Order: sequence, then C-alpha cells, then structure tokens
Amino acid sequence: MQIPKEAKRQARELFESSLDGAGRPDNGKVLSIADLVAKAAPRHSVQILREFARLIRLETAKHHALIESATTLDEGTRDSILKSLQARDGGSVTVEVKVDPSLIGGARIRLGSEVWDASVLSRLALLSS
Repeated sequence: MQIPKEAKRQARELFESSLDGAGRPDNGKVLSIADLVAKAAPRHSVQILREFARLIRLETAKHHALIESATTLDEGTRDSILKSLQARDGGSVTVEVKVDPSLIGGARIRLGSEVWDASVLSRLALLSS
C-alpha cells in the first residue's frame, strides 16, 4: 500500500523532532511522539506511524555494527575494532559479534550499509570469478 505524501511529510517532521542534539533518535521522544500520534489519531495515522517507525529503524541501523569472524575474537581485537568504528561514526556504536566458520579466516564488518570484507571466503570468491 502506498503512503500518501502528506503522511510521509508528517512522519519526516516527527522523525526530525525526535532526534537529540547529536542527530540520533532519543528513545523518550520517540515513545512520546508515537503515543501522541496514536492518541490524536489524525488522518492516515497508521501510515504516519509506519513511516515514522521505518525512519527510526533506518537511522538506528546506521549506528549498529555486525562483526563476523571465522573464530572468536579476543578482547583486544574486539575493542580495537569498536574504537575504530566509533571514531568513524563519530559517536556511540552498538556492536553485535558473531562467529561464522564459513568465512574460513579473517572478518567481515558491517556498519549500517557499509561493509568491509577481509575474509578468506571473499578472497576465494574473487579468485574464482
């Protein structure tokens, strides 16, 4: 179902008002805005809330890192990667670490939509193509 332009505009305005000083979603503001929209029930309120939630989800994903490695990372390596990601992002980054033996060796790091792949699996795939 297509969202009306007015609903998108209102969701964008609500999204921008939910950001803190650093330009990241403030949990308290997000919850209170969602509650106000639900109670006020303006025209297209469901579409406004869906678009608002989508914008919040996309912004939150920009600051979430997924680190995949072939073996368990030691504490020093993990901290070093985290510091590099925080410096690159300019703030706090949430981190999720997974072990994926199919990588054979190395690591793959995803921060938002950016991916750094230094795994043996990706190098082998490049060689075979």
